[in-house]
Amino acid sequence: MAADLRALLRHVNRRLRQQADFGDLTRSQLNVLSLLEREGPATVSDLARAEGVRPQSMGATVAALEEAGLVRREPDPADRRKSSISLSEVAREQIAAKRLVRQDWLQRALSRELSPGELERVSEALVLLSRIVNNP
Repeated sequence: MAADLRALLRHVNRRLRQQADFGDLTRSQLNVLSLLEREGPATVSDLARAEGVRPQSMGATVAALEEAGLVRREPDPADRRKSSISLSEVAREQIAAKRLVRQDWLQRALSRELSPGELERVSEALVLLSRIVNNP
């Protein structure tokens, strides 16, 4: 069951990504945008550590995102020798818009493919899965 659920979730994520394409961004660049949205501003070293890459590699990733206007670099308030990387307003707007597109696709797919009783069962399953995820 665990393997089936894992495979299904991977497929659902793939379908959701297809609904709101971010263009030519690499998986690493998308991961950085996601991390910055979730965790807030970070240094290149923090991002590299979170992604398990060298700071030099992360520097190149951040530079590409900065060139695309998706992140901004400011002096770190705690240590002015470092830079703090954060999402630009353009990135925030794009992320929000693409999230709505994905959510809308999923809602339409659920409504189209499932009966009211099946939707209720999915809702019940979400409660159970949330319990698993939220309890260590």
